[in-house]
Amino acid sequence: MHTHQLLMIEDDHRLADMVITYLSQNSLAVRHCPDAASGLAALHETPLPDLVILDLMLPDMDGLEVCRRLRALPGPQAQVPVLMLTAKGDPMDRVVGLEIGADDYLPKPFEPRELLARIRAILRRQGRGTLATEAAAPNVMRFGSLEIDRDARSVTIAGAPAELTSYQFDLLIALAERAGRVLTRDQIMEAVRGRELEAFDRSIDVHMGRIRAAIEADPKNPKRILTVRGVGYVFAKQQE
Repeated sequence: MHTHQLLMIEDDHRLADMVITYLSQNSLAVRHCPDAASGLAALHETPLPDLVILDLMLPDMDGLEVCRRLRALPGPQAQVPVLMLTAKGDPMDRVVGLEIGADDYLPKPFEPRELLARIRAILRRQGRGTLATEAAAPNVMRFGSLEIDRDARSVTIAGAPAELTSYQFDLLIALAERAGRVLTRDQIMEAVRGRELEAFDRSIDVHMGRIRAAIEADPKNPKRILTVRGVGYVFAKQQE
């Protein structure tokens, strides 16, 4: 069985030791870096981690800046999913983190079991996807000039690549598979995660904004992902 390799960027050595011990008991290998500099350097080494656990408060650089730099890296490093650890009770940190490319967040203090559940959910999305309809769905979906390639996990507009995080790609798949159908935020989260977790509607809105910025000609006047006020979102069946 493949052992997933994780990178934890966290300056709290006691917390890191606890997480490493717990995750190793669940077939996950964790490399620990105590600061942003060593964490970013590790992303240039082989093998590339399957996921980064990133603390928001680091001694040498804000975790948000680390996430920005990671997403700006060339090549596969930019696609590594990020689970951000945030201070409890500070939703703005979570929103900003999601806006700049984090795939999920977990407030401190947290239960190790919840951390494991969120890691497994992200890794499932990375590896096999979590949508029940995926096996029967076409590998490539086309909506006008928009093309979504499941196998390559890529999105192009008229042949030009659109940059999305792993989580945002799965959100787009969830919408595209149900084109023309209005979905609530809870339905979207359930389709992507495979099960309900913490309902944080604002996180979906943030991700939708990022997806629109990547695939819409005019994100402020979207034609592909439409908002249904008071309900949720619908992916347009007919697109240019």
